[in-house]
Amino acid sequence: MSYSAPPPPGQSGPPGYGDQYGGGYVQPGNNPKAVWALVTGLLGLLCCGPVGIAGIVLGNSAKREIDAAGGAQTGRGMAQAGVVLGIIAVVWTVIALVLFVTGVLSLPSSSTSP
Repeated sequence: MSYSAPPPPGQSGPPGYGDQYGGGYVQPGNNPKAVWALVTGLLGLLCCGPVGIAGIVLGNSAKREIDAAGGAQTGRGMAQAGVVLGIIAVVWTVIALVLFVTGVLSLPSSSTSP
C-alpha cells in the first residue's frame, strides 16, 4: 500500500486554502452596506416606499466600495438588488400618491352612511 507525500510544513490542505496556523487564503466577506441595501430595498417594496431611497443610496455606495476593494469584499449582487428594489418601491409610491391625489385611489373610510 502506498501513501501520497505529506504536505509541506505549515500547510494542512490544498494550496491556497491556508494552513494550520491561520495564514494563507482569507475568504472575502460581504460588504455591510450591500446587506443593508437589500434589507431596505425589501422593506421599501413591502411596507413603506420611502425607505427604498435608503436602498438606492446604500446600494450605490456599496457598489463603489466593493469596486474599490478589488476583490476583498463581496456582495455586489445584493447591492444591485437593493438598488433595483429601492427604485421599484419609490416608483410604486409615486404612482400610488398620484392616484390618491387625483381621486382614482382612495382609502377605505370608517364612517357609515345613514
